[in-house]
Amino acid sequence: MADSTHASADSSPDLDPTVHAITERIRRRSERSRTAYLRKIRSAADSGPRRSQLACSNLAHGFAGCVVEEDREALRGEVRPNIAIVSAYNDMLSAHQPFETYPSILKEAVREAGGVAQFAGGVPAMCDGVTQGEAGMELSLFSRDVIALATAIGLSHNMFDGALCLGVCDKIVPGLLIGALSFGHLPFVFVPAGPMTSGLSNTEKARVRQLYAEGKVGRDELLQAESQAYHSPGTCTFYGTANSNQMFMEILGLHVPGGSFANPGTALRRELTREAGRRVVALTRQAGTYLPLGEMIDERALVNAVVGLLATGGSTNHTIHLIAIARAAGISIDWQDFEDLSSAVPLLARVYPNGTADVNHFHDAGGTAFLIRELTAAGLLHSNVGTVADGPGRQPGLGSYCREAFLDDDRLAYRDVGPSRDQHILRPASSPFQPQGGLRLLRGNLGRCVVKTSAVKPQKRRVEAPAVIFEHQEDVGAAFERGELDRDFVAVVRFQGPRANGMPELHKLMPPLGVLQDRGFRVALVTDGRLSGASGKVPSAIHLTPEALDGPLAKVQDGDVILLDPDAGVLEAQVDEAVWRTRSPARPELERYQQGMGRELFGGLRRLAGSAEEGAMTFGDLFQDPEAAVAPAPHGRDEPRVAATALED
Repeated sequence: MADSTHASADSSPDLDPTVHAITERIRRRSERSRTAYLRKIRSAADSGPRRSQLACSNLAHGFAGCVVEEDREALRGEVRPNIAIVSAYNDMLSAHQPFETYPSILKEAVREAGGVAQFAGGVPAMCDGVTQGEAGMELSLFSRDVIALATAIGLSHNMFDGALCLGVCDKIVPGLLIGALSFGHLPFVFVPAGPMTSGLSNTEKARVRQLYAEGKVGRDELLQAESQAYHSPGTCTFYGTANSNQMFMEILGLHVPGGSFANPGTALRRELTREAGRRVVALTRQAGTYLPLGEMIDERALVNAVVGLLATGGSTNHTIHLIAIARAAGISIDWQDFEDLSSAVPLLARVYPNGTADVNHFHDAGGTAFLIRELTAAGLLHSNVGTVADGPGRQPGLGSYCREAFLDDDRLAYRDVGPSRDQHILRPASSPFQPQGGLRLLRGNLGRCVVKTSAVKPQKRRVEAPAVIFEHQEDVGAAFERGELDRDFVAVVRFQGPRANGMPELHKLMPPLGVLQDRGFRVALVTDGRLSGASGKVPSAIHLTPEALDGPLAKVQDGDVILLDPDAGVLEAQVDEAVWRTRSPARPELERYQQGMGRELFGGLRRLAGSAEEGAMTFGDLFQDPEAAVAPAPHGRDEPRVAATALED
């Protein structure tokens, strides 16, 4: 078992100096908390699971549900590994519907590999696409932590030697991974379901949405377009949080190589699923190639995930989720790390909303195999990390992930991916779409926030205009319909942070703001809420920290000039400092966010939630070293962005 307590960025040859320096910075920052985490999981590995040490009544309960006598007998001892299956299956959500049949497929594959698999538990799975603009969206971010708790409950019986996690979408994969890291002494393999086949193009879908916002088409036409876009089992095909999840889980080495984007219901998807069952057995103590999750997910792996996110223009939600995942592994990363990596990582992919292609087109152009190969060759990934593909006779580290999966006489096989098959979608590192990633950190007297620039035209990025204040996203649409927004302005949508109302995604803002931008007005958005896959052509300063409930965004008034300048890294309210200092903050009316649709049950989580830059976690510090915790300066004033050359010091 590798000791990753002091894993070094020098473990990968020809590593880019900026990637090396940032990784070392994270390692040093996290040394005490990471050591505490590893001490915990190694202690758990030494003490269990030991089924033979359970009292007879406990153990009998543990295998009473087995209907296969061979499995029942195997679980009496410890010779054969027992694999937990934790699934986000439900048949309402297209992305998770395919999981209905996976447990039986996985149990068979695990049995053939010499193990036993038991369905340990289900976790909730909600769809942001269904809840957009509805009260349920205010539970969405917190569902991640509920999923982590449910994962821990499923694994709490101490009967297992490894686990398979079945999940795809937005908060589900991060929640599963956070829960799994609390059992980091076990090996895990994550099992996706794949995207639905391509339907109505994302560009055409967006066009119809804007026409509807302008009142030029009705509900029937809009519903027809939406149902043609979202038409079958599988993940939505745009490159939002769900598909960003799949990309970075493969770069983390937690998927079977090539597992992210094979469509559901295909023979290739079935074989990739079977291989997941075989691989988790191979990584158990009993198999002799023990690779626990908590040792795999170190600072090098997390830097790889951020690099992949930046290189593909992925979901801004992961500026929250990756921080939370890191904290669950005793590692501290922050938005400065994201921005400094963005300065070194080129944009290699254009997938909607950063382009016109969908993820099926991305996969057909070479997909994750091409991406990982190019980033590795350019020295932008730590190649010598642990992955679920490791083992005797296999390429170590990310080498196995640089080849594409296919079926050879119905058997899973791999081949060289070759050059990009469509350079409008996927480009080599030597000829990127742009030399830097599409994410910037903004700072100023309103706080700290992130802006995704990869889909924003350079001439549209800088906006200096009067603020128009909103406290509910539907009020923006109402003002648009009344014709009150035909002008240059910055929409300030506040009291949308985790402690105020659970930090919902604000997708409904994008069609009207996009229409106004198309009419020639300079418009932008500033919010302490989220956008994710809707982060498109309108410059949007999101995840503002501290949130308005506790911070200076509550001081902004209608007409205050706001400067949003991603290239300079600035977000400022252009208000005389003496006036700003003495101005009283507005107080929100939050009652409408407290009751109905189950929201009354989440009051405790709202009170416990940390800031967006701390991962908006409700679990407290876990293994975090208090001295290393993120603590933005008052009003967001911070040290200047660190040059890459200085990072090595």
